[in-house]
Amino acid sequence: MHIPDNYLSPSTCAAMGAAMVPVWTKAVRKVKEEIPKAKIPLLGVGAAFSFLLMMFNVPLPGGTTGHAVGGTLLAILMGPYAACISVTVALFIQALLFGDGGILAFGANCFNMAFVLPFFGYYIYKLIKDHVRSEKGEYLGIILGSYAGINIAALCAAIEFGIQPLMFKDGAGQALYCPYPFSVSIPAMLIPHLLVAGIVEAVFTAAIVIYIKKVSPGTFYKGAKEKTRAVYGLVAGLICFTPLGLLATGTAWGEWGADEIKEVVSGGSALGFVPHGMKDGFNFSAVMPDYAVSGLPEAAGYLLSAVAGVSIMIIFFKILGNMKKEKAGNNVGSCRN
Repeated sequence: MHIPDNYLSPSTCAAMGAAMVPVWTKAVRKVKEEIPKAKIPLLGVGAAFSFLLMMFNVPLPGGTTGHAVGGTLLAILMGPYAACISVTVALFIQALLFGDGGILAFGANCFNMAFVLPFFGYYIYKLIKDHVRSEKGEYLGIILGSYAGINIAALCAAIEFGIQPLMFKDGAGQALYCPYPFSVSIPAMLIPHLLVAGIVEAVFTAAIVIYIKKVSPGTFYKGAKEKTRAVYGLVAGLICFTPLGLLATGTAWGEWGADEIKEVVSGGSALGFVPHGMKDGFNFSAVMPDYAVSGLPEAAGYLLSAVAGVSIMIIFFKILGNMKKEKAGNNVGSCRN
């Protein structure tokens, strides 16, 4: 679901980035006002959860791959505004250091995964939880909310892809950017997410919420004893298992490079050309492209990338926490409204 650069026109990227500005502005304000200084580092833990879940690629129908995002998970634990900030930071680190998602397309990726996914998933969860007042109701909300959240995000990405060949063509009538219309992009994105990726998202979300409520409820839930060691232990465990994400072969749909899209078969035939906007578009060289480290085996590079990404996010939010002035009466659940 990470849209690379040059799949969306510069004007689309600008519009999506502009749409995120008020969301980020409100999210930052809510976090500054309502999350206490001691809890700010938990946004780094949340960003780490999202970052690591996105490294666990799974095979999808059609020979592509996908992954969980953890947006609804973070919204349930910290509130949707805090989740928005955490997922935004995770996406920024992925794009800047690992080339996973475009620099110009950063706003679009944040719109889908840091805004639509956590907010939609959280309010589905809350709606079910408030109407089915039991533990079963809560877990039903977790499962359905996380499943719905990632699928709505996938639909948004499909719409952003599909609108490109309608609006942006060269003199010969060929698409300048993403060449796949709605008739291709929507089923290509939604079917694999409905059948596989949504289930993976729901399983990860439910499992992590159950784990945290059992071993460390005070980390995110007010009124319980805080035991952050278990949460950091979970992060460490996820890091150790990230090389499993390499077992899923293939490229995620809509993330092919300009050197391979010409040969990609979609809708029964190969595309046969490289859109000019992709061939001559913006090019950014990431520090560790595709989570690889030169000179190291693929699994070792993937593991080192996980360690580096998580460390940067946790340190970043710890520094923010140290800079924040404390306010009385705060709790981490405040950003849920």
